[in-house]
Amino acid sequence: MPETATRRIRWPRRPRLEMLLLGLVAGVGLTLLAGLVVVPLFAGDDGIEDGELVILSGRDEGQGNQRQALVDQWNALHPRNPARIEEIAAGADAQRSEMVARAQGGGKGDADVYNLDVTWTAEFASRGYIRDLDGADTTGYLPAPLQTCRYDGHLWALPFNTDAGLLYYRDKLAPQAPKGWTQLVASVQQALGRPGAPAAGYAGQLADYEGLTVNALEAIWAAGGDVVDPHGNVVIDSPEARAGLTRLATGLTAGTPQVILPDSLGFDELGTTQAFAAGRVLFMRNWPVAHRALDPPSAGDSAKALDFAVTRLPGPSALGGQNLAIAAHSRRPRAARALIEFLTGERSQQILFERGGFAATREIVYRDAEVIQRYRYAPTLLEAIRDARTRPVTPHYAQFSETFRALVRQALADGGHLPPDAKPRLEAALQGYKR
Repeated sequence: MPETATRRIRWPRRPRLEMLLLGLVAGVGLTLLAGLVVVPLFAGDDGIEDGELVILSGRDEGQGNQRQALVDQWNALHPRNPARIEEIAAGADAQRSEMVARAQGGGKGDADVYNLDVTWTAEFASRGYIRDLDGADTTGYLPAPLQTCRYDGHLWALPFNTDAGLLYYRDKLAPQAPKGWTQLVASVQQALGRPGAPAAGYAGQLADYEGLTVNALEAIWAAGGDVVDPHGNVVIDSPEARAGLTRLATGLTAGTPQVILPDSLGFDELGTTQAFAAGRVLFMRNWPVAHRALDPPSAGDSAKALDFAVTRLPGPSALGGQNLAIAAHSRRPRAARALIEFLTGERSQQILFERGGFAATREIVYRDAEVIQRYRYAPTLLEAIRDARTRPVTPHYAQFSETFRALVRQALADGGHLPPDAKPRLEAALQGYKR
């Protein structure tokens, strides 16, 4: 199939009874479900195909295996369309490689639904690996996560969960949340001179993986720069973009105070969380999942000894998350769409956030009193998601990210100075070439 091919399908209207029962079952526990007489929702000639549905996904990083719990609810309601999650137990790059390989294999009874990282939508759409979802009801989704489901004028997925980076800080040492990088550095200079202060001011994810791409983009955005503008032009050679990289390089340079912990060059999210928990840094950039590790709901008051607070980053966050898309070779595309709509519905999104810790893609969930009580960072996270920016949208994102990271590593080793060929190398990467 040519890379520009699209998969089109005419979708039937969802029966009103089905929608009512989906809301009912999503709102009750699995114990209650066992005692219910479940009416098959797809009985009759409604165009919904029978058979098992397979969701190909990375590992569930949430609490209590809530994705599986939702699939169990779906299965109780849809005995003719039982679903199962097939996990790829590997990092993000390996997950993408396996999903691409499976998609290129022509289906052969393989996955019906892909759980895609938000940066993969354009690639899977342009190569004909997924079917479009044009005409789907998109009411109630947050605009930024929904935008990651669009490419080339079409809707290709629905947002399953979203994410935005947050700034964690020790509020006893830095009682006021910094409003920008300059204030953050000032807080570091003031706090690190005290007895018992941390070894450094800030830690992020600067190891050679997608975390470095995200952290470098956020540093550039915080300085008012960009790497790829909205028209697809590479603008990394602007003074603002260079200033963002210079901030990182200068912060990593040995000094008193030490603004950025040098070990950040080898940190992923876990390493950064461990450094913050151990008291080695005053500030930490991380995803909301770190909050669960630092302040687990089951830990009671013991976790409060960390005395940390959460605020927004000095600039926009890179938008994270995952989207659900229908595999092009699925033999049950209508049933797959119904499953996606169930998993991304309002009640399912509340369960995933409230019980699993997955940031919801629907704004109404953030207004729920129990969600706010359980996740004290929820209002701040909602603001961060609204202000978050997407990484460059390109079918060749993997090549772009690899090239960008190589350039950033060179800049960090050279005082923030980019190599002279930075712009043409990124322009080639956006077209899928390595220069």
